[in-house]
Amino acid sequence: MRRLLPRCGLAIALLSGCQRDGAPAATAVGAASMIETPAPSGTTTPSLTYDRDGALLLSWTERAADSSLAVRVAAYRDEHWDSTRTIAAQRPFFANWADFPAVVTLPNGDWGAHWLERDGTGKYAYGIRFVRSTDAGRHWSDPIAPHTDGLAAEHGFVALWAEGADGVGLAWLDGRKSAMPDSAREMTVRTAVIAPDGTRRDEALLDARSCDCCQVASTATTNGRVVVYRDRTTEEIRDIVAVRRTATGWTAPTPVHQDGWHYPGCPVNGPAITARGDTVVVAWYTAAHDTARVLVARSVDGGATFAPPVRVDGGDPLGRVALALDAAGDPIVVWMERTTPETSAILVRRITGTAQSVPVRVGTTSAARQSGFPRVAVWQDTLAVAWTDVAARSTAPEVRLARIPLLSSPRP
Repeated sequence: MRRLLPRCGLAIALLSGCQRDGAPAATAVGAASMIETPAPSGTTTPSLTYDRDGALLLSWTERAADSSLAVRVAAYRDEHWDSTRTIAAQRPFFANWADFPAVVTLPNGDWGAHWLERDGTGKYAYGIRFVRSTDAGRHWSDPIAPHTDGLAAEHGFVALWAEGADGVGLAWLDGRKSAMPDSAREMTVRTAVIAPDGTRRDEALLDARSCDCCQVASTATTNGRVVVYRDRTTEEIRDIVAVRRTATGWTAPTPVHQDGWHYPGCPVNGPAITARGDTVVVAWYTAAHDTARVLVARSVDGGATFAPPVRVDGGDPLGRVALALDAAGDPIVVWMERTTPETSAILVRRITGTAQSVPVRVGTTSAARQSGFPRVAVWQDTLAVAWTDVAARSTAPEVRLARIPLLSSPRP
């Protein structure tokens, strides 16, 4: 990552706790139980989704003994894993702890997937590759790039979604030189849709200047799609903004909240978003005013405006948020909280009405960047959480998967 600076908010480590918005709710998140995964030792970057038949899909990046990489996926149904399927292998992968492959499933039954590949000899010359499967991951199409600039530049941090019955939408950070005329090398946010035959349409520039290496996230509402990402102003304010697709096209970026985080570098800590109807929820990390926080904000008008955020962390968050909605439409937030200078906890908190559940610790991992980002999906009335367990430098990383019951809890 370029211009990656040390973490802000050194005083946060001195906090033993802090008051949260809303009184604690009755127990709404049960104890976690582990599911053994088919991912072997040495795997990283897990991602979760589910297919139209209700199976949970776990994908990951696998490193072999010869250091070669592969992207694989497996489905969990009826308490069993099916055979592991290879999405891509023996390719010039660009492997990155924060910019990871993912799988999307479409209403017509197809699966889509993406990863990053080197596009030249430059340190940051890499691009996105997208493939499609019509037989549940057994075979995949030839890879294509959603970006059409043909330049050896940075392209990554992809948000991936189903577009209609059989299309796939993508939004990503794009560093093509034609958009970066000065030495600051601004990244842009761009989008496109890939049809079943591999043709691209609806290419658009969403923002001509964004943060360099924070994940892009997206969700669908009744009135259209919403994309969120970390912006970058000329004054180096790195707050989260939203762009909406309406009947007249994409809107201008608008802040989810005016954090005012001045930071002359990329924190590598993007937002998460989810929606139901016109209710949109965004979670993100900020260290504005030297106070590290994980915040959650809700919109009831399809992402046009957001209510003031509530704070959900435990006092010393690393961020790296994930987000889902339960059956009642209430958000469930997952994030990483520092427990020692070297370790962190994977925490889950459910927001029911105006109250927050007591956070549940799902697991632990390293506080270093190699531990990556936890991923989450609501699945069969439970919450599935996946993460990379980096116990020590002397041991290989492991992909962990936990199931957490979502208990009934009366609204306050």
